[in-house]
Amino acid sequence: MQKHMLGALCAATLGLAAAPALAHATLEATQTPAGAAYRAVIRIGHGCDGQATQSLRVALPEGFYNAKPMPKAGWTLETVKGAYAHPFDNHGTEMTEGTREVVWSGGALQDDWYDEFVIRGTVGPQVAPGTVLYFPTVQECTSAKADWSDVSGREEVPNPAPAVTVIAAGGHDAGHAGAPAAAPVRLGALELSGVYARATPPGAPVAGGFLTVANAGDEDRLTAASAESVAGRAEIHEMAMDGDVMKMRRLADGLPIPAGGTVELKPGGYHIMFMDLKQPLVEGQVVDVTLTFQKAGEVVVPMTVGPMKAGGKAGQGGEHAGH
Repeated sequence: MQKHMLGALCAATLGLAAAPALAHATLEATQTPAGAAYRAVIRIGHGCDGQATQSLRVALPEGFYNAKPMPKAGWTLETVKGAYAHPFDNHGTEMTEGTREVVWSGGALQDDWYDEFVIRGTVGPQVAPGTVLYFPTVQECTSAKADWSDVSGREEVPNPAPAVTVIAAGGHDAGHAGAPAAAPVRLGALELSGVYARATPPGAPVAGGFLTVANAGDEDRLTAASAESVAGRAEIHEMAMDGDVMKMRRLADGLPIPAGGTVELKPGGYHIMFMDLKQPLVEGQVVDVTLTFQKAGEVVVPMTVGPMKAGGKAGQGGEHAGH
């Protein structure tokens, strides 16, 4: 089914002039973890040879399951169902088929307008990190088409399909820019994943560290953190609203990790504050961070440094510079 749709999309370009290369159809989020929900936001920035886009067809890749497109006012929404190459476990229910193609039609997106078309689904947990999932897309106008269905991955092709790269499970929320996640680290009943920090500008005194802690055992508590190679000291902090003001406070007694629960340290919430930085954190750098838990003990985890806005919510009121 997928090969049939890709073939049809590729054939649509025969005999047609290439669309302008300066405004490709692209996906808003270009990375997403395996096993996570993914919101495919397809961005359309021009029409076909000056004509308004009247319909948009998107073929969905293998490994992208349980897809649900978002309706758009003034457009008719259709879906094409088909079998999955590999069944998908949807909360205990085996799914063997689902939406494989989405069509919005009957609209009039002018050549000099911009719009976004959204499909929400799940990236299968079996999809290997590094896999590129392509969403071949065709814009149809009155007498022309703009085709974005090349899935070769080659640079400088005139019609690249919108694509997202799958990263390891436990990475950042889909839809936010960030560094690829390292493999989860286990410490007794705890699993530590998605450990990352934001790059910092020169002279920044502090940086924020983030991760997810899943606890399969009894209640525990994160009591301390350190990264002596880059920071003089580290504290466990919480961002929370105080009336209409976002404030940060140190958790002197540490952060509780409930029995059988998961705690996410993320921008705008719980986080590790690295203070007295010895040098800027540089995107792509990997730093060893020591975490101490009240019951599970001590563990060293690799912390990957992502972009300055990794994880979203950059610049939210009340956060320290570089956090």
